[in-house]
Amino acid sequence: MLDIGWSELILIGIVALIVVGPKDLPRMFHTLGRFTGKLRAMGREFQMAMNDAAKSSGLDEVRKDMNDIVSKKNLGLDALETAAKRFETWDPTRPTTPATASAAVAAASAAAAAEATADEIAADEALGLHETEKPLPPASGAAPAKSDT
Repeated sequence: MLDIGWSELILIGIVALIVVGPKDLPRMFHTLGRFTGKLRAMGREFQMAMNDAAKSSGLDEVRKDMNDIVSKKNLGLDALETAAKRFETWDPTRPTTPATASAAVAAASAAAAAEATADEIAADEALGLHETEKPLPPASGAAPAKSDT
């Protein structure tokens, strides 16, 4: 409210009471209230007109796309917040249950296996090997190949 405190409002009221007088003060406040209402209505109408113009020109869709791009979920900040909350509530003096520890180990090994598979695929693609051209691993009972030298 224009950064006006209670002491300033009381001072304005006292000055208005002295300048306008007690007889015309209610009528002045009524007129001021109506003027403020009209001003707010004009502001709402202007805001609605700007929103309609933005929707018709496609800016509204661009704004939504930008909000989607920089959302916490798309940036991974929601996972970071979850991890931070878990860290803040973690009690190092409380032992972890075996089920929790084994679940963490299983999740870590699954992630490592997925990463290794992704790395192997990337290496094969970099070498230009396709699924049919990959060298087969030697059979367990096969003898090593002899060289002629």
